[in-house]
This record gives sequence, C-alpha cells and structure tokens, in this order.
Amino acid sequence: MAGMSITNTPKTASIDDASAIGRTLARAFDDDPMMRWFFPDDATREAGLGRYFSTIFTRQYGRHGVCERTEAAAAFWVPPGAQDKAVPDAETIQELEEILGDRAPVFREAVAAAAGHGPQEPHWYLAVVGADPAAQGQGHGAALLRSGLAQADAAGLPTYLESSKPSNLPVYEHFGFTVLGEFRLPGGGPTLWPMRREPRHPAGA
Repeated sequence: MAGMSITNTPKTASIDDASAIGRTLARAFDDDPMMRWFFPDDATREAGLGRYFSTIFTRQYGRHGVCERTEAAAAFWVPPGAQDKAVPDAETIQELEEILGDRAPVFREAVAAAAGHGPQEPHWYLAVVGADPAAQGQGHGAALLRSGLAQADAAGLPTYLESSKPSNLPVYEHFGFTVLGEFRLPGGGPTLWPMRREPRHPAGA
C-alpha cells in the first residue's frame, strides 16, 4: 500500500482499538515535555506511554468520552455531561501508578494541579490528540480536531485544552483557540498552557 493512502477520515474508536491507539499515541507523545516528565527513561518510554494511553482510553475516555481515530492518530474528547464520569476511578489510578512506577507521585501532583485550572462553565474538553510522526503533514490531527470542534460548535459550547508543547500553540490558535495563561507543574515540571475556543455557529444558524 502506498504511504499516502492511509485514511485520515475520523471514525469512532472502539475498545478493540486500544492497543493500536496506545501505540499511535506513544509515538505521537514521545517528544512531549509532560510525557517526558512522567516517563524520563528513553529506553522504556514508548512501552510505558503505550500502556498509559491504552489504559486511559479503555478505562476512562473510551467509556465516557467521545473518542475518534484515523489510521495514524487519535483524539479523546469529554463533553459536558461526562466530565464527572471521565475522571479516573481508584482502580484506574492504581493501574496508572503501576505503569508510572517511581514517577507516580509526580503524576498525582500534576493531575491535581491541572484540575485546579479547569473551567467552571459547561464546555467540551480535548483531553488528548496526537498523530504518529510518520504520518505528519497528512492532515490526521487536523481532521480529528475539526470533527470534535464541529460537535462542540453544534452544541454551542466552548472548547478547552491544555498544551504542554510550545510548538503546538500556533496550531491550536489556527483552529480558533486562545491561550488563557500558563502554569508550571509542581516540582520543577514543564509548563502547561490552558487554551479556550469560543463556539462558532454553523453557517445560516
């Protein structure tokens, strides 16, 4: 098959896709400052990230969120009705802490810090979006962003995300997000930039 024929049309992700999604997102987030903070060891990062993403997909976002994928990317969204449900339960936290090993306390602090910056208004939350770098420039991430944003727009709701990668800020700004501020994760962790996008009303509405 030719490399260019990998489809970038979003489709709903099913739980059967968990390991493929884990692998895709592990590659997508290999150079992400926050994921390098959680998984500092180059030798084990890809395996750890794969388990991390497949776990949060299977136990959390896949059950309660809106998860879509292409052949080379995945996105996890949380609509307003699911926000209390899409928080990891005690079992999920335990599983994530086993994956993170001695980085588990750092992870716990980061989750608590980020939660304190969450918006109070009803909104769609973009928890995760990532494309395999091998498919970069083929529009996978953009297709997933457009799909989720269209659903938020249809509901007339704003969208939030936190970016941990400075080079992604202009990408999100292109899609209508604005940076609300920045905060550093505790213990000398990386900087996160919370971003918000106003809903756009469909043409003719």
